[in-house]
Amino acid sequence: MSTPTIPAGNLFMNATLYTGNGSTQTVANGVAGQSFQPDFVWIKSRSAATDNKLTDSVRGVTKAFISNIADGETTDTQGLTAFNSNGFTVGTNTIYNNSSSTYVGWQWQAGQGSSASNTSGSITSTVSKNTTAGFSIVTYSGNSTSGATVGHGLGVTPSIIIVKRLNATLAQSPNCIVYTAPTGNTKGLILDNTSSAQTVSGFWNNTSPTSSVFTVGNDANTNVTSFNYVAYCWAPIAGYSAFGSYTGNGSADGPFVYLGFRPKYVLIKCSSNSGLSWEIYDTSRNTYNAVNTVLLAENSSGEFTGGDIDFLSNGFKFRTTRGSLNTSGYTYIYAAFAENPFKYANAR
Repeated sequence: MSTPTIPAGNLFMNATLYTGNGSTQTVANGVAGQSFQPDFVWIKSRSAATDNKLTDSVRGVTKAFISNIADGETTDTQGLTAFNSNGFTVGTNTIYNNSSSTYVGWQWQAGQGSSASNTSGSITSTVSKNTTAGFSIVTYSGNSTSGATVGHGLGVTPSIIIVKRLNATLAQSPNCIVYTAPTGNTKGLILDNTSSAQTVSGFWNNTSPTSSVFTVGNDANTNVTSFNYVAYCWAPIAGYSAFGSYTGNGSADGPFVYLGFRPKYVLIKCSSNSGLSWEIYDTSRNTYNAVNTVLLAENSSGEFTGGDIDFLSNGFKFRTTRGSLNTSGYTYIYAAFAENPFKYANAR
């Protein structure tokens, strides 16, 4: 096997568990030599029904949005208060750090706190990027022009883009819109609800992203004048990340999805049928198979048991007929990040 670019996933992505203390707390995502400075942190309480909070280094600490609610950006002065060289710090806000509650912090590294202006598109953006890990954080202001382009800085074409309008109005609260390569440029999934992929030309102007830009239409959720947006863009990196789709077979001997690595984190959503959740699994919360502890991106509920997925040395396989994962004939999209590339991975 060829030597992978990224020998271990936890150099750029991790799922870190911690218990709240009700006071200021520093959370480390690894030990010396196996830790990193995150630029995007997604925090969710495991033990309580609280919001999913998403914070990044481009918007800055204390600025968050909620994936399970159609609403604008919040300022949480005692939320996530620092991005550190080996993790992050949280304050006294109970959504982030309630005493004795348990949490997971999913983290990705982009530019390690640095960002720059990008003029590749017709809209000037601010980009923090990590081309090795295929991840960038992009902020921009809308102009209501169909076909406007936004530079993402990756140098390769992203397979998944999550866009969130940061401004809310009394007339309309913004949804969080998701582009995936399998659903294509005419559709978008909505992170804050359980709908199937929606056909809306105003999301991406029916135009696929390129190695330098992604295109937006004139939908209020992706591009309207005087409103600000953040976009998270990922491109696949062999042995580290993979984004794709599969078709359910409705059997307990479910589909096998080849990734080329042993997964650390997997996000799954049915794109063909509505009413099915965005389900998140990781090996920090399930240290051995079956991986069956679920958190939901579009729901504030605490974690529950209900998955039954085997995380393997080179992918994952379903052992369940649950509708959110494996209904016969349904199409599902996934985003996966590595614990170890296949070359170095053992079975669990």
